[in-house]
Amino acid sequence: QVQLVESGGGLVEPGGSLRLSCAASGSIFSMYGMVWYRQAPGKERELVAGISSGGNTNYVDSVKGRFTISRDNAKNTVYLQMNSLKLEDTAVYYCNAVIGVIGGSPQRYWGQGTQVTVSS
Repeated sequence: QVQLVESGGGLVEPGGSLRLSCAASGSIFSMYGMVWYRQAPGKERELVAGISSGGNTNYVDSVKGRFTISRDNAKNTVYLQMNSLKLEDTAVYYCNAVIGVIGGSPQRYWGQGTQVTVSS
């Protein structure tokens, strides 16, 4: 069994920063692509940033230059550093990862989500 647990969400003023973490635990053999999604009230879930096992990154246009995704393979953890936060960044942020488990084939897993609220 594999679990993804997000942390680091909260309430921040416009222009502020937050750092989200997503830690994977369980019978992990290897970690592949890791992605952050977000879903705002009344909107579809959207991909925010992704990072490959080799460290290649991609971002949705609206966060380029403000958000940075990174990973620590030794800790099975992916991070999302969010700077210059805007009101429209308010959403529940979800971690998603493709994980190879011991004795099994790679599967995609989701975290439970962490709320980010940007408000003055």
